[in-house]
Amino acid sequence: MTHDYEYQDRQVELDRERQFRLGEGKISGYCSVFLGALSLLSVLAYLYPAYLTTTELRQVYDAAFLQGLLKYGMYFSLFFGILTFVLKKYRLLGTIGIFLTTIAFAIGGHNLPLKGTEAHHLSLGLDWLILAFLGSVFIFMSLEKLFPKYKNQVILRKEWGLDLAYFCFNHLAISAIIIYANHTASRFHWAVNPDFQASVQSTPVLFQLLLVILSADFVLYWEHRLYHEVKLLWPVHAVHHSVEDLDWLAGSRGHFIQVFSERAMVMLPLYLLGVGEQVLGLYVTLAALQAVLIHCNLDLPFGFLKYIIVTPQFHHWHHSSERPAIDTNYSAHTILFDWVFKTMHLPGKHWPAKYGTTQPLPRTYLGQTLYPITSQLSKYYK
Repeated sequence: MTHDYEYQDRQVELDRERQFRLGEGKISGYCSVFLGALSLLSVLAYLYPAYLTTTELRQVYDAAFLQGLLKYGMYFSLFFGILTFVLKKYRLLGTIGIFLTTIAFAIGGHNLPLKGTEAHHLSLGLDWLILAFLGSVFIFMSLEKLFPKYKNQVILRKEWGLDLAYFCFNHLAISAIIIYANHTASRFHWAVNPDFQASVQSTPVLFQLLLVILSADFVLYWEHRLYHEVKLLWPVHAVHHSVEDLDWLAGSRGHFIQVFSERAMVMLPLYLLGVGEQVLGLYVTLAALQAVLIHCNLDLPFGFLKYIIVTPQFHHWHHSSERPAIDTNYSAHTILFDWVFKTMHLPGKHWPAKYGTTQPLPRTYLGQTLYPITSQLSKYYK
């Protein structure tokens, strides 16, 4: 803790133009558009499962059950679209939602026969995108509304559309990410010890899970720290830090180079440990949930757990542009390695007053994708 630093409270002004208010039609309009878009994407996934779904995920969910949910999603999209005309506001959004749902009905709707075709290796993860979005909205957006840290922060905060684009890319590219991660890990086949892996697999599931969490956290800690402390790598990671208002969607912002490298690095300890599918599934689920949770605009009382696991308060300090917090809190799962390597910053009950990078980045997807190059060119031509 920096004793000579004066911590201040973050001031968030209510953005009334972006705020959702009952009776205006804005909520109905956006619900219609998102449900219409998700319905159309779902129908396309049912039509072309080999190209638009992921093999790993299809083994987990019940396609017939989800098809039943699709029916309700399509009809609710139409309902909310019609409601915008009744309220006589945001009718353009309602029209778009109705249009998307009408196309979904026209190409087969919720009555399409289920196909058992296995997905290609480089298929788009439409199913992963749809389920992750619905799950995140239901779980994390609900938590943010029930237990907000900053009550005035609106759902459609500034640059939410940019982060939604990152969310879509990261989930659609899941097959390519998995292939790259598995290929990278397999190159360390020379380090695999069958006897060691058998010993690990003979231990209780909870012990294996703890071992996986700590091993992955150690790798992620150093990978994350290198992105901060190696000047050539920082512009890549700076994209993630350019978010100035954190919520459940903000964690999706990340340069594709970092997204691919991070998944590959975390796969290595899992590959070497040789844990079973049950442990691997538990870890992936917990890691995915925690990755979203720690970026949330959430003020839950974690109690003593805040001194064990990475919580929103802990990770929010990592995103702070304030002097004492810069280059701290690198861990992804537990705070152990930040404590061991003296990079932890958790000043009591204080939260950051400022987020983002000390130097502004481009505010477009293309601009941020090219930033690692343009930032170096700008230094060269100065």
